[in-house]
Amino acid sequence: MAIKLEWSEEALEDIESIATYIEKDSPAYAKSVVSKFFEKAEILKDFTELGRKVPELNDINIREIFVYSYRLIYKINEGTVLFVAVVHGKRLLENHENSITKPC
Repeated sequence: MAIKLEWSEEALEDIESIATYIEKDSPAYAKSVVSKFFEKAEILKDFTELGRKVPELNDINIREIFVYSYRLIYKINEGTVLFVAVVHGKRLLENHENSITKPC
């Protein structure tokens, strides 16, 4: 079965904010980081459970993979991987919990 990748508006906004911040120092590095988010996401088409379960949440279907120092958080649903947030590893997840745990 082919897995479909979807991006929430919040996750795309997170990536845009990260790129804007990094771009102040290095436009080339900002572009590289953004590309890496999408490259890592593509891997999940074949290996949806590659990421670990998000430790703060008690849901086996909410997982994360790391891209540099960022947590790319996603939900596994029937035939779909939905990316719900991108959070710096040193930030608290509680600021994003509503968008992560809301029903798909």
